[in-house]
Amino acid sequence: MGGIRQSYLVAAASAVSLLRTPAVAAAWDKPSALTEFSVGGLAGHLAHQLVRVDDVLTPNGQPQEPVELLEHYSRSPWVQAGLDHESNLSIRRGGQAAAADGAATLADRAQALLDLQIAALPAEPADRVVDLPWSGWALRLDDFLLTRLVELVVHSDDLAASVGLDTPELPSSIIDPVVELLARLAVHRHGATAVIRTLSRAERAPATISAF
Repeated sequence: MGGIRQSYLVAAASAVSLLRTPAVAAAWDKPSALTEFSVGGLAGHLAHQLVRVDDVLTPNGQPQEPVELLEHYSRSPWVQAGLDHESNLSIRRGGQAAAADGAATLADRAQALLDLQIAALPAEPADRVVDLPWSGWALRLDDFLLTRLVELVVHSDDLAASVGLDTPELPSSIIDPVVELLARLAVHRHGATAVIRTLSRAERAPATISAF
């Protein structure tokens, strides 16, 4: 097994290690670097990325025709919604619920899911399509894993920054596809000129080219 599946597993293992750090447990109830998340809630959201993968790996009848990644993000209400939008409120509530039993329990649950996925992902067909029941559409498994890879990388940085740790160092096999997807999303949202100017001409750069 190689490619995005292996990259996902490496990133997930790194996230579980971060969840186990004493600094995370010590700051559990404190505000995080992410607006309106506690450290525990943010840790719960990070760990939830493994839950999402577990959810889609369970067969659920004949999947729909998959959508492309840019369409997936275009359809997702949280991408450009405000902090008080129901989609983002639900994300924060889910993080807090996952954190309710404390840091050690959350890390143990995430590790158990990772162990199952290490065994399961190599056996999945290359063309596997998975339904996303919380969204109402389907993605190719590898495309879905790329979305989880972005979440793991971004929120690992958020969590590390929240507790004064260095951002986990990850190999180029993880960072490259994450940067590529974020760049594609930024171009889709802001246009190519805005992205090019930000990367090459600071004096003409727009205020933001955030992908989300």
